[in-house]
Amino acid sequence: MEGTELIDQPSDEWKQEQGMAVVEADDETKDEGETEESHPEGDVGKLLFAEELPGWKGYIEWEDYPEKQAKAAQILAQHKFPWPPEFQLGPVPDTNPVIEGVRWKLWHRALGGPVRIIPEESWLSVIEEKHPDMLHLLDFPYNGEPPKRLVTADTITPNKLHFVRNHGGIPNIDASKYFVRFDGLVKNPQKLSLADIQNEELFPRVTKTVTVQCSGTRRVEQIAEYAGEGDEMINAPWAEGAIGTAEWTGVSLKKVIKYCGGLVDGAKHLEFYGADTYFKQGQVQNYVVSVPYSKVKCNEVILAWEMNGEKLPRIHGYPLRVIVFGYIGARSVKWLYRVKGIKSPSLAPVQSKEYLYFNSQVGKHNQAYSKGIQIQEMPVSSAIMQPWTKQVVIHNGTIKVKGWAYSGGGRWPERVEVSGDGGFIWYEVPPENLSRKRKHAWRTWHFDLPMDAEGWIEVTVRCWDNSLNTQPTYVRSAWNWGLHVTSSCHRVKIYSVNKTKERTRKRLEEFAERGRSFVPLTRPTDFLTETPEEYQRYWQEHDPRDAED
Repeated sequence: MEGTELIDQPSDEWKQEQGMAVVEADDETKDEGETEESHPEGDVGKLLFAEELPGWKGYIEWEDYPEKQAKAAQILAQHKFPWPPEFQLGPVPDTNPVIEGVRWKLWHRALGGPVRIIPEESWLSVIEEKHPDMLHLLDFPYNGEPPKRLVTADTITPNKLHFVRNHGGIPNIDASKYFVRFDGLVKNPQKLSLADIQNEELFPRVTKTVTVQCSGTRRVEQIAEYAGEGDEMINAPWAEGAIGTAEWTGVSLKKVIKYCGGLVDGAKHLEFYGADTYFKQGQVQNYVVSVPYSKVKCNEVILAWEMNGEKLPRIHGYPLRVIVFGYIGARSVKWLYRVKGIKSPSLAPVQSKEYLYFNSQVGKHNQAYSKGIQIQEMPVSSAIMQPWTKQVVIHNGTIKVKGWAYSGGGRWPERVEVSGDGGFIWYEVPPENLSRKRKHAWRTWHFDLPMDAEGWIEVTVRCWDNSLNTQPTYVRSAWNWGLHVTSSCHRVKIYSVNKTKERTRKRLEEFAERGRSFVPLTRPTDFLTETPEEYQRYWQEHDPRDAED
């Protein structure tokens, strides 16, 4: 915006965005140190854990073979593995990738065989398919988001910039050898190839604009408030970019289930199986979750093979993935190989032991899985992409603010409001400053925030959806042990410098004339800010410091 100048901050972009200073300290986040014991080499895995099917590289079937799962658990139990890195109570690393998934890599190495090389091959997909400026929060299993400056640069998120939250390695599946099993409590079990699913004579093709959001979006705010669960999966320190909107092309799962004769014997849920290998509490399995069939019957679950008009990237689930509208991203299974009709929600660990929303008094001392609400529909939320926390903003009385707003469950942002004083006075973002309204997608927005005040201020955003739901005021109200669903009003503290103030304008000119940089803000000013004559004149014209009798 004309009249708004953003001053560069230190070079580390991720920490820069979050207002985190570089900490010169003994880095205790690197307690995943390499030891001989920490690097077990699996030999038996070459025979025991072979790839299930030709053309399905990186896919090991675990769910059909309890004896294989038991052997894998036995192998893992023989080794001592490092704990996940500490980044909640200690400093967040200055690296990109921010966190290295050593623990997960060593689990793969311990099992051996084709499992052993999955981490390295998965990273190649990151290099090949993601934008070079992606912020790699966890290298394996890969978790990555775009930097703030690119999150809302386009209303439709480019494939290379769409966030990725993987739970295991990235399979490499030959589409010509690919198929999906439809079984369990379905009337006529089927095995359909990709060509079958893409056959428009069987299933009408649809393209839907859908936002997918990770429940960990904005987790860094909860961590900054209070430390929470240190999960085996490593609850990555997500910022505001764990959300993306794409045009997904595929078929409605409802049509496919109807082709299979529908559900039978009281089935009310569909269980989705992903080809990635997943670890939980010493056990090995495939990635498995479920959704209610009522969601499917609304045509709000599709099987997608295209993303933004292009072949689905491998890192996003090629050749076929699930997209569940308005739900937590964890239900949109990638590398789908099985859909199973079941009577009750899945008992798989991702469904029953993870992605749970607890009361704020639940923690390590009393946690029980049954006490958490399984996260499905995402609540109303919003975030500021510009300006950034602790950024110095020089302006002419208005500050350019932009960001995103979203509500799950088929609701949509109806109003976005921005405050420049921490939430006392709210300005409505004009409707013309919001992107197109869609039932299952975010709205990006921008606003020129009136700002007379100078110094430290707090810019805040909140969203109202079409059901008049809005956001909790403070992050403390949304904090929970699992550090999920940071739905509170997003806040950024910035340093306002208003050039419409005469003294401010002259001071900035003085910095420029002397060749001095105004940032870092804490760098001492090494010239007089007032001459001795000006100082003496002031006291000649005003009462002295101390009152006289």
